[in-house]
Amino acid sequence: MKRVFGIETEYGITVAGKEQVDVVQESIEIVRSYTEHGASMKWDYELEDPHRDARGFRAAELLQDTDEAAYFEIDQQRPLSFEEIKSDLVLSNGARFYNDHAHPEYSTPECTTLREIVAQDKAGERVLWECARRRNMRMNGPCEVRLYKNNTDFVGHSFGCHDNYLMERAVPWDRIVTGVAPFLVTRQIYAGAGKMGLECENGQPQPGIFQISQRADFFSVLISIDTMNRRPIVNTRDEPHADTSKYRRFHCIIGDANMSEVATALKIGTTSLVLELIEKGCAPIIELANAVEATKSISRDPSYDWIVELADGRKISAIDIQRLYLAAAQKHCDRLQEDAPWILKEWEAVLNDLQIDPMRCADRLDWVAKKYLLSTFREEEKLDWSDPWLQSIDLEYHNIDPVAGLHYETVRACASRRFLTEEEIKNAIFQPPSSTRAFFRGRSVAKFNRAIASIQWDEVVFNTTKGPRTIPLTAAFCDVALEELNDRVQAANVVEDLF
Repeated sequence: MKRVFGIETEYGITVAGKEQVDVVQESIEIVRSYTEHGASMKWDYELEDPHRDARGFRAAELLQDTDEAAYFEIDQQRPLSFEEIKSDLVLSNGARFYNDHAHPEYSTPECTTLREIVAQDKAGERVLWECARRRNMRMNGPCEVRLYKNNTDFVGHSFGCHDNYLMERAVPWDRIVTGVAPFLVTRQIYAGAGKMGLECENGQPQPGIFQISQRADFFSVLISIDTMNRRPIVNTRDEPHADTSKYRRFHCIIGDANMSEVATALKIGTTSLVLELIEKGCAPIIELANAVEATKSISRDPSYDWIVELADGRKISAIDIQRLYLAAAQKHCDRLQEDAPWILKEWEAVLNDLQIDPMRCADRLDWVAKKYLLSTFREEEKLDWSDPWLQSIDLEYHNIDPVAGLHYETVRACASRRFLTEEEIKNAIFQPPSSTRAFFRGRSVAKFNRAIASIQWDEVVFNTTKGPRTIPLTAAFCDVALEELNDRVQAANVVEDLF
């Protein structure tokens, strides 16, 4: 399973004890709290182009451009520059950390193993929590900022958790869509984070219904380049941040933000294997009658039968669709890759347990753990499912405070399985993965931060005694040249040693 992947997570903010909250300002303050470590804002936006479409053209405008313009008008009134509002940082572990509209966003460094990606994702939680702690120390009065790794404010607004995978550019785009859509629609049965209530962007939320996905309510088309309006199941943004002649980045926006380490590993691992199937031309041929409606119906089905309709009128369960992908992966995927045996074993085990009784998965799946907590609390307190108390319990499951968060309470009670050790997470806070270009980026920030003129995923520009010098980082994997570059930055004493 030789693949580069990463996760982008936007975090929700509340401020207890404060009636009027400027969430954009709070998001800026959260990110800027990290600058006490010496990080500085040098991100190069000129190399970004979210309008480039994988279908072979550049979109003239996106639906979310209107929202961007609205934010711009509001931000014009702030005594801050664009750079200060974005507060865009690159951290010593190679991650990107910045203010994305009204949410602090943490983008993991590029990883190639499940242990790396889960550790870096969890490191993001620790970074955000520490920044919130510092922010709270500076606040006046009895106010407290709280951060949540979830995807909804429960009144019709959603924020994302995007998983990203580098793929071979030679694979036809239509084959990717056909191969991946049924998988993504049904992946929520083990990757969903669970949610109280139904939502839509243009209607009144409906309380009292538990569903398995936080994001399912917010998708309305099968394919699109947009990410904030008319969200698609398959996103067409073509921004590989690598050699564009060889690679594309599969930008998956339909996933929930997971608290469970095992759920995160399953989500990334199974998707990586499915993309391998698509690259090899071995993915199952499945056509859903209506992928958008199937996404919603699976999330909202209280029976957990998860029956959907195929284009030819036949009915099939989400579990059986996943079993078709699992069988193809068992037959065609490279089992010699480091993580493949674990993924295939756990994928089969979770499908078996979900079919027998979903509650058997409370030790590893977020939505099941949450449903158990809510059901137990409701019975003890004799509450109706529409009681707002349950929605607050839902939210607190995602509280990233390791003391107050309900997910962390299940970990302490040994009710949730671990995938990592604490030592692995602590190391990931400051140490970049050694298997990708993130190592060079992270070590450059740690050792030569003041000499960096600008930085992006695929290049770093340094100020040297001979003027600006650029080091391109377009290699996707740690080849000989990149290994030499990583060795050089590790050994360098001054920035000139890099050249």
